[in-house]
Amino acid sequence: MKIFTKTTAVVMGATLLMSAVPASAQINSISELLNKVRSDSAKTEQENRAREAEFRQRRDQQSALLSQARGELAALERKARSVQSTFDANQGRIESLEGQLKTAQGDFGEVFGLARSKAGEFKAILDSSLISAQYPTRSEVLGRVAESKALPNTDELNAIWQSMLQEMKAQRQVATFSAPVANVNDGAAQEVVRVGPFAVFTKDGGNFLDYQAPAEEGGIALSKLPRQPGGAINAAAKDVANSGGGLVYAPIDPTRGGLLKSFERVPDARERVAQGGKIGMIIVFLAFFGSLFGLLRILMLMMTSAAVGGQKRKAQASKSNPLGRVMMAYEEAKNKDAETVELKLDEAILRESPKLEFGLNFLKLGAGIAPLLGLLGTVTGMIKTFQAMMIYGTGDPQLMAGGISEALVTTMLGLIAAIPLLILHSFCASLARGVQGTLEEQSAGIVARHVESRN
Repeated sequence: MKIFTKTTAVVMGATLLMSAVPASAQINSISELLNKVRSDSAKTEQENRAREAEFRQRRDQQSALLSQARGELAALERKARSVQSTFDANQGRIESLEGQLKTAQGDFGEVFGLARSKAGEFKAILDSSLISAQYPTRSEVLGRVAESKALPNTDELNAIWQSMLQEMKAQRQVATFSAPVANVNDGAAQEVVRVGPFAVFTKDGGNFLDYQAPAEEGGIALSKLPRQPGGAINAAAKDVANSGGGLVYAPIDPTRGGLLKSFERVPDARERVAQGGKIGMIIVFLAFFGSLFGLLRILMLMMTSAAVGGQKRKAQASKSNPLGRVMMAYEEAKNKDAETVELKLDEAILRESPKLEFGLNFLKLGAGIAPLLGLLGTVTGMIKTFQAMMIYGTGDPQLMAGGISEALVTTMLGLIAAIPLLILHSFCASLARGVQGTLEEQSAGIVARHVESRN
């Protein structure tokens, strides 16, 4: 059975091998198959021995590396124990020296602690003071006293009260000095004017500056405010900067910079209009074009009124003005009866009236629509406010500020647009009525003279 089993296995292996090899390398007998199997087995065994030798070599290398790492670890542990012992010894010595220091200080220990705490507190005050922009290194000695563990000497103790006196003296001064400004001319030095600890601005232009204590030594402490207050405040700053002496009103910020920084959050005219949204823009366009049209109509009516006034002083009719055209209509009908002449003149006046009243209804309509658009913006803004309250609650007022701003700004814009449009409509209507009254007056005179001449 064993022989049969082996024979069967060999035959099956030969069958598989014969199916795997190409046709040119076909095995035709059992002996060839056995030789092939023996050669393949020898080759495989040789490869396995080579791999095993490589694995043993790598194992020896890993063992050597492991031994080296263990040696280094042991050396580092010995060094750490040595350093720790040195550290413990030094710590004990420091504690002993501190005890000796306290004993040596005696009653001066409390004085030293008080001086150190006060130096630290006053250093923080000086660093946040605007006057430090002029004297950037004045708090260094206070920092040394606050951080020192030794008793301060006489000069260092005197520096504390001398710094206090210097601060009090500088608070009542208006000084001009040179200092770098971060966002002006790439941080170049500028001539700046300081009004006590309350405000600082450039001498050239009167632009207000912001003071921030530099985070590192040698940093720039001053920077130009991105938005200036403008108006009388900047004008007062310029007056102080250009003053040669005498009494001058100076701008003072009692919050030492807080009020001036708040101007960054105050919107300008363009931002204010943008808060009104699309409805606000429609009102602005309506006001602009309506005002422009109204001014043009006033100019045209004034020119027409002047032309009519000139025609009143001339006997020769001209078709370039309404009165001249009315007079030309009389010339065409002067041979007819008085009633016909009067009707012809009335017809001529009626033809001139639409030209004089052109655009008045548009101005009147614009003056009526602008407040309605403002009311529409108010409603939409309040709807946005209520939606924000419904979604986010009432905890954060900034979430509701957008809708409230839109509501109020559109109302304001509607009123601002309606007022000039009403004024322009009133002027245009008054000028048009004046010209029409002149035409009617001259027409009545022409009819009267015609009747007199006939009689």
